[in-house]
Amino acid sequence: MNRLRHAWDSDLVHSLRTSPVALAAAVVALACVLASLFAGFVAPHNPFDLASLELGDSRLPPAWSELGSSKYLLGTDDQGRDILSAVIYGARISLIVGVASVLLSVLVGVTLGLVAGYLGGWVDGLLMRLCDVMLSFPAILVALLIAGVGRALFPDAHETLAFGVLILSISLTGWVQYARTVRGSTLVERGKEYVQAARVTGVPPLRIMRRHVLPNVLGPVMVLATIQVATAIITEATLSFLGVGAPPTSPSLGTLIRIGNDYLFSGEWWITVFPGLMLVLIALSVNLLGDWLRDALNPRLR
Repeated sequence: MNRLRHAWDSDLVHSLRTSPVALAAAVVALACVLASLFAGFVAPHNPFDLASLELGDSRLPPAWSELGSSKYLLGTDDQGRDILSAVIYGARISLIVGVASVLLSVLVGVTLGLVAGYLGGWVDGLLMRLCDVMLSFPAILVALLIAGVGRALFPDAHETLAFGVLILSISLTGWVQYARTVRGSTLVERGKEYVQAARVTGVPPLRIMRRHVLPNVLGPVMVLATIQVATAIITEATLSFLGVGAPPTSPSLGTLIRIGNDYLFSGEWWITVFPGLMLVLIALSVNLLGDWLRDALNPRLR
């Protein structure tokens, strides 16, 4: 109980409670995450249950329209799937891919950044030149190339492998920013007295990096990771929109937008607009949370 009270009274939580924009963004992001995680209980229909689909209900407008049905609040797509249910299930796929790719990027980037900043010398030079090479290619182009090659090599791959290729393609360039950020912070930390004292007492370099340097460089990483979640989700949606992202049997928000785009100019605007709004809500709320976290962890603004 005391820990909860201490956490409630902490500077970080107080900053969140006193920031209406950050609080609203946190509520929206939490609602999207919970709805996606418990899609089986929240969604009124299962859009992937082929036995429950009725082609006679295809392309129905939202319920408040004259031709709409109260059974489908946001209308249906060309296969008779409930748009609201498809958006909830699609957001879950987008969130899982986005968060997983960011976690992989953080793991690789933080590790390489620590090694480069602490060891220095030719190791630092080699890793930083690798970062420069990766930054010279547009991230979406690299992700498109890897995802396309993976789809071509494994055309009949299981969904798990398809999602693994998608996550890898997004993470391939995402780790660079973490590596450069951690490397810069490590260069500062390795010259401080507590690191020098650990070296003198014979503490192994790996333990110094893990126990002493790493906790002091995680602040900027947390901020960057929060913002990069939104970027990864948008990248996944872009790849799915181009047809090389999530498999068609498990459509994400990008796949739903691509499907609806074929009917946008024929009047069925709801098929693409509502998945697009969901994508905007998730990306905007996560970005606003990242901006708040950056300001809250900045000691100059306290």
